Amino acid sequence: MHGCIDKGSYARQHLARVRQFGRLRLPASRNPLSVQWNDEASDGPEVICGAHVAARYNAGMTQPKAHSKPPSPSPSKSLPKPNRRSVLAGLGAASLGVATPAAARPATPSGPSRPDGARDTLLRGADLVLTMDPALGEGPLGSVREADVLLRDGEISAVGTGLTAPRGARVVDVTGQLVLPGFVDLHNHFWQSSIRGGCADEDVVGWLAGCNRPTLPKITAEDMYHFVRISALDALQAGVTTVVDWVHAIPFDTSERYVRALDDSGLRFVYAMKQEEKDADLIPRVRKELLDPLPLASAQVAAHAGTDLAGELRTLQGVADDLGLMLNPHVLEHRTDRGSEPIRALREAGSLGPRLLMNHAIHLNDRELAEIAEHDVRVAHCPLSNMRLASGVMRLPEMRRLGVKAGLGHDGGTNDTSDMFAVMKAAVGLQRAVHQDAKIYPGIEQVLRMATLGGAECIGMADRVGSLTPGKRADVLVIDPATLNFAPRNDWTGQLVLNGQPGNVRHVFVDGRPRKAGGELLDVDTEEVVRRAEAAARRLHAA
Repeated sequence: MHGCIDKGSYARQHLARVRQFGRLRLPASRNPLSVQWNDEASDGPEVICGAHVAARYNAGMTQPKAHSKPPSPSPSKSLPKPNRRSVLAGLGAASLGVATPAAARPATPSGPSRPDGARDTLLRGADLVLTMDPALGEGPLGSVREADVLLRDGEISAVGTGLTAPRGARVVDVTGQLVLPGFVDLHNHFWQSSIRGGCADEDVVGWLAGCNRPTLPKITAEDMYHFVRISALDALQAGVTTVVDWVHAIPFDTSERYVRALDDSGLRFVYAMKQEEKDADLIPRVRKELLDPLPLASAQVAAHAGTDLAGELRTLQGVADDLGLMLNPHVLEHRTDRGSEPIRALREAGSLGPRLLMNHAIHLNDRELAEIAEHDVRVAHCPLSNMRLASGVMRLPEMRRLGVKAGLGHDGGTNDTSDMFAVMKAAVGLQRAVHQDAKIYPGIEQVLRMATLGGAECIGMADRVGSLTPGKRADVLVIDPATLNFAPRNDWTGQLVLNGQPGNVRHVFVDGRPRKAGGELLDVDTEEVVRRAEAAARRLHAA
C-alpha cells in the first residue's frame, strides 16, 4: 500500500498530534483530516491512493457559505492566464514542435470549475504565519499567530483570524502548523541531477573538468526531460516555489524538452539561457516561442564574466538589453577566476546595475564590493555548493553593511539535492564559524528572509512573490512541526532553520494551485519519475 493513506488511521494520528500541540479549535462534528472531504460520514477506514488523493483534494470539499472576495491590490505586473498545459501539448515523445501561439489556445475558465486544481483555498487555524511583511504582523518577519490565510484567484487574498471561505473553496485545516511563503532558489542547474554525487573529491575546477563539461554534450533531448523533471520535483516537494535555473548552452530542441519538464513540474521558474556568441539569436527565440506563452515562466540571459570572453559578454549583454532581461553570470567562484578580471569585464560591458545577478561572488576585494553596492548589483549565495567545492566563503556580512541585496541558491549537482533548510543553516553557520561570532549576519530571521522575500527582490519579483502580502501570487508552504526532527515546540522560527527538513513541508501551493498535499506530490507518479531518470542515467553512462 505504498503511497496510500488509511483515512481513519490518519485522522486519529492527526488528532493526537493536534492535541499534543494544544488548541483543538474544531467542532466535534468535523473530521480532523487536513482537508474537508465530502464523505466525512463514511463508515470505517477508507484507503485513498495516488490520483484518487489528487482528484478528491481538488474536487471533493465541503461547500461553505458564500462570501464575496475582499478587495486587495493587484500585483504591479499582472500574469497572463492561458491554459499552460496546452502550450507544450504538441511536444511529442520522439520529436518536438513549435509551441502553440497564445492566440490559438483556449483561455482558462474562472470559478470553482477551473482545471488543474485552481480553486480558492482557505488555510484555517495556523498556529503561526510568517508573512515576511512587517506591516501584516509582528517583527521583521510579520509574524501572525492563530491565523487563517485565504488564497483566491491565484492570489493571497487575506491573512487574519476567522476568515470566511468563499463558496466552492477548499478548506484546509492547518491547526498546529506553520504557514510561510514559498522558497525562492536563486541559482540552480536542474540538468545536473545526471551527475549527483559525482567528482566528490574535486574542487570547482576539477568538478567542471571531470563531471560538468564531459556530461552535458552526451545528454539527448529526450533524456534531458527526465533529468530536469526529477530535479524540479525534488525542489518543489522541498518547498521551493520559484527557481532560477541557469541553463548551459544547449540546442533548441533540447531547450524545448528542458522547458517542458520545468512547466510540467508546476514550479514558477526563471529560465536563464546561456549561449555562445554565434548562437545568441537562440535566446530571443526560446523566450518568444517557449517561455512567453507560459504564465509561470520568465527569462534571464546567462553568461560567463571575464576579459577572455569580453566579446561574448558584450553580445549577451546586448541581447539582455534588447529583451529587457537581467544578466546572470558566474563571478569569482574560485580564487583563480581573478586572472580573468570579471568585474572589469562586466564594467566595460555596461553590465553593472540592478539588472545584474552575480552567482557566488566569493573572491571580491574591498573596491569591488563597494562598486557592486554602488550599482545595486544582486548576488546569489550558494553556501553548500561553495563548501562542497572548497571554493571559499562569501563576504556576506560586508555586503550586508554596504546594502547589497542577496538571496540563496542550491547550485545544481554540487548541492546534490534541494533542501533550502540545509542551505539556510549553512548560510548561518559558515559566517559564525569564520567570524567566531554568533551575532554575525545572517541571523535566523535574516536568513529566512533571504530564502523568501530577499530572493524575490534580487530578481525583480518582489511585487509578485516572496511574502504573503494580499495581492501577491499565492506561493505558499505549510510546515508540519509534529515530527521527530522538529518537535517539541520551543522557538518555531529558530526550529524552521535549525531543525527543518523537506519532510516537514506538508502542503505546497504555486499560484494558488496545490502541488503537494498531506506530504505527497499531487498528480505525480514518483516511482515512474525515478525509474525514467535511472534509465536516462544508464544511457548516459553507456554513451
